[in-house]
Amino acid sequence: MSFFQEFKTFALKGNVVDLAVGVIIGAAFAKIVDSLVADVIMPLVSLVFGGLDFGNYYMALSGQAANLPLAEAKKLGAVFAYGNFVTVALNFFILAFIIFVMVRQINRLKARQPVDTAPDKAPETPEDVALLREIRDSLNRKS
Repeated sequence: MSFFQEFKTFALKGNVVDLAVGVIIGAAFAKIVDSLVADVIMPLVSLVFGGLDFGNYYMALSGQAANLPLAEAKKLGAVFAYGNFVTVALNFFILAFIIFVMVRQINRLKARQPVDTAPDKAPETPEDVALLREIRDSLNRKS
């Protein structure tokens, strides 16, 4: 099997396609959560804490003035931008919580589905096989 045929076989398996769809949807979902945190939650949190912007919290490592915006402080040297970390960590916890709730609901829905406990009917024996069995049994009785 050539390399390209082997790759085509691998890439078109159901699991790989499902994984690709999951990654794409996950990336889009992460953007939604990023926007939720940056545009909705963090402004409310900063309002509670006196109008502070967590994105601009940093500790200057190169002697920058403490009252500069983060972007300007980065231009002047290294900074320890812990405010961005707080925002990204909050993103992670919100995303993890939402995924937990979704998986929990899916598991509940799966548990509610009725389980088919009736055994499947055995397939009917074809007529020619049944006839051959009768002949065999008849011959066995005669001998």
